[in-house]
Amino acid sequence: MGARFDQHFLKDATAVQRICDQIDPSTTSLLEIGPGQGVLTHELLKRGWRVHAIEMDPILIPLLTERFSAEIASGQFVLTHGDALRIQLDMIPFEYVVSNLPYSISSPITFRLLEYPFYGAVLMYQKEFADRMRAEIGSRESGRLTIMVQTFAYITHCFDLSRNAFFPQPAVGSSVLKLQPKDPLFYIADREVYAKVVRELFSKRRKMVRTILAAAAPVFGEEKITELLSRLDPEILESRPENLYLEDYATIANQLI
Repeated sequence: MGARFDQHFLKDATAVQRICDQIDPSTTSLLEIGPGQGVLTHELLKRGWRVHAIEMDPILIPLLTERFSAEIASGQFVLTHGDALRIQLDMIPFEYVVSNLPYSISSPITFRLLEYPFYGAVLMYQKEFADRMRAEIGSRESGRLTIMVQTFAYITHCFDLSRNAFFPQPAVGSSVLKLQPKDPLFYIADREVYAKVVRELFSKRRKMVRTILAAAAPVFGEEKITELLSRLDPEILESRPENLYLEDYATIANQLI
């Protein structure tokens, strides 16, 4: 089991304890994405938290239902069979998110979570992916993921895990990060436009900003792009996307409203 939905189940008991230790103890309700066989779920419930879990694999639903039948009966554990990328998360009350994320959905689920209000998230990622999230803004390692996450959340590196902590073993190591939503450092008039700007810029990251924005006229409108190119600081226009700072992305996006 584990390969069906790109799942690698955590088996390291110490890691389970350390993940739970990252969660604010005053938390009352948690969202767990992909509980798998319930190793982490067991510890979350043991600590007294109310857990709403979303599991996509239909084979695991009966196993989880049987294992946590008492908690389901008491209302401490709610299990939903479905896709966390499609379920309406605003219908689920949660303060914290916890997950050993399948690598294949790490990016879309992270972007999606940042659209919802919550206090914090303790998430496990492929180490290389986690390193990209934490990259320094303005460096060659920064990308769309770096910009979007660091615009809307504080990132704390909790600890790393080796392949031996999982079954079946993944091909690479993992990192546990804590995300805590925050207000952007610079004013953003429209988050959707901001996200589109970041996406367009990094779709051609090796080109200059001027060239990329000119090619994005069909996305934002010819008139808006022409006006933007005439007003934007030449230093921004002649830079590559990876060399910009958060203020620069906000400046571009706000002038496209």
